[in-house]
Amino acid sequence: MSESEIERTLVRLAHEIIEKNNGAAALGLVGIRQRGVPLAERLAGIIGRIEKAKVPVGMLDITLYRDDLSTLGPKPVVHKTQINFDITDKDIILVDDVLYTGRTARAAMDALFKHGRPRRVQLGVLIDRGHRELPIEAGFVGRKVQTTQQEIVKVQLREVDEIDRVLLLEKPR
Repeated sequence: MSESEIERTLVRLAHEIIEKNNGAAALGLVGIRQRGVPLAERLAGIIGRIEKAKVPVGMLDITLYRDDLSTLGPKPVVHKTQINFDITDKDIILVDDVLYTGRTARAAMDALFKHGRPRRVQLGVLIDRGHRELPIEAGFVGRKVQTTQQEIVKVQLREVDEIDRVLLLEKPR
């Protein structure tokens, strides 16, 4: 995906989120670190312009909630979780760049519930590449990409990588 394709996709996702949530009044977006955060911020900006309302955005670090924590080494790097709004009784959209096995989304839900009890939790992703290991599906999907286990979907965003693009690459052997 190019920069313009990513932008068009985010605009479409914003419209879908507004439609399925009857506006933005009870909406909150929470980005999963690292690339889910800028995607959530961009979506909130687009939704805010459409609805003429400020949509709160938070960032969630799931490191300590991962089920593969023991494989990350002796000292995994934990980043800051920052949700500066009350999620209780809100419609929360967890935002991530790629949905693959579903394990990141599961960990994000565990981490999110430490901050309150949302009315509803939905998942929005830029790319769904399949190969689920858990029964988790995204309600908002930018693009479904058929991949093999030997391929990697690499999302690059200007806020993190200084360029906007999505690449499909072969795994290094």
